[in-house]
Amino acid sequence: MRIRLILITGILISFFAGNAATLVIGGNQKIKRIKDAISLAQPGDTLLIHPGVYREGNIILEKTLVIKGLDYPVLDGENQFEIFTIHANHVVIEGLKFINTGIANINDLAAIKLLESKYVRILRNQFENTFFGIYLANSAHVWIEENELKSEAEAEYQIGNGIHLWKCNNITINNNIIKGHRDGIYFEFVTNSLITNNHSEGNMRYGLHFMFSNNDEYRNNTFKDNGAGVAVMYTKAVVMVNNNFIHNWGASAYGLLLKDIRDSQVTGNTFAENSVGIFMEGSSRNNIQQNKFYQNGYALKLQASCDDNEITQNNFQQNTFDLVTNGSLVLNKIEANYWDRYEGYDLDKDKTGDVPYRPISMYGTIVERMPEAILLWRSFLVLLLDKAEKAIPVLTPENLMDPAPVMRPYDFN
Repeated sequence: MRIRLILITGILISFFAGNAATLVIGGNQKIKRIKDAISLAQPGDTLLIHPGVYREGNIILEKTLVIKGLDYPVLDGENQFEIFTIHANHVVIEGLKFINTGIANINDLAAIKLLESKYVRILRNQFENTFFGIYLANSAHVWIEENELKSEAEAEYQIGNGIHLWKCNNITINNNIIKGHRDGIYFEFVTNSLITNNHSEGNMRYGLHFMFSNNDEYRNNTFKDNGAGVAVMYTKAVVMVNNNFIHNWGASAYGLLLKDIRDSQVTGNTFAENSVGIFMEGSSRNNIQQNKFYQNGYALKLQASCDDNEITQNNFQQNTFDLVTNGSLVLNKIEANYWDRYEGYDLDKDKTGDVPYRPISMYGTIVERMPEAILLWRSFLVLLLDKAEKAIPVLTPENLMDPAPVMRPYDFN
């Protein structure tokens, strides 16, 4: 059966390629409207759009076409309409500029909306002042690459997500720039998908938001100056590698939120200048390895509801607090990390400290329970409290320690 389907697909592709035509729109051509060209086109044809401004309301596409723009023709939604609604397979949308969609929270108006579509490519487009930029629902095998999505909304109710996916699988989101949306990228019920080389900055809520999305991977992305960097929630088997979480700063901001996730990997990432580098709650069996935590308010908040996680071979440098928790029982492995506050010694010269390191300070524990105590930061009283706690532990969890701290920071380059 599978061989038969492959043969049929090959025959159809050959048929479309052999009979494909190119319809040119705008300029000095007879066809002036994109809707007219879609009506005239046969499956497999290419529509080539000349520069200009096209105001055609909602353009509905239900056939296999390649639609390309020359020098970014502008499709204007006039602050009323969804611009492209696609319900077809093997579509290409490339080199267009989308502006001014309508705003409607019930219908989720978008510049490009895919409904039950497969093998679609959305490449090198520009989006400005769109409610939702690219919206995928119940779609698969879609490539979203080298697009630029920017908005300047002032409140969350005025804007949707830059790239929004619901109930999709096998999606690739690569090398896009997303700024000024509610969430930069949003996943809900999305599986077996890849997010790479994207820059998500200045979004009101999250740079990237996962909900109920398993077996996905994101690599080499930058999440900067968002309301919060990335939230991964109610999810399993996610790979998070070589990303940059930078300056996600605010009263409730963090670089990465891990809430009720399990069996996932957080490796080779940089957490710099965030209010909280990683906040973990209700999460189990995750590996957090070879990450750099640098100049964060809190490098790692590890709630007592977390268990069986491994936190190993990370660098903790110049953070206000390296690690805090809200409980006394610790069920996680914390070992072989570099801590710049470690004051131990290495008599046997094996590059590992001879005495364990307790990364939780008494003052950090007090601040976690009573945030107003931050006013005492850098006072002589705080120094005395921490020295006393090291000698006679009272508030900090006795078993929360790194038994083998390394003496020098890891070189992850």
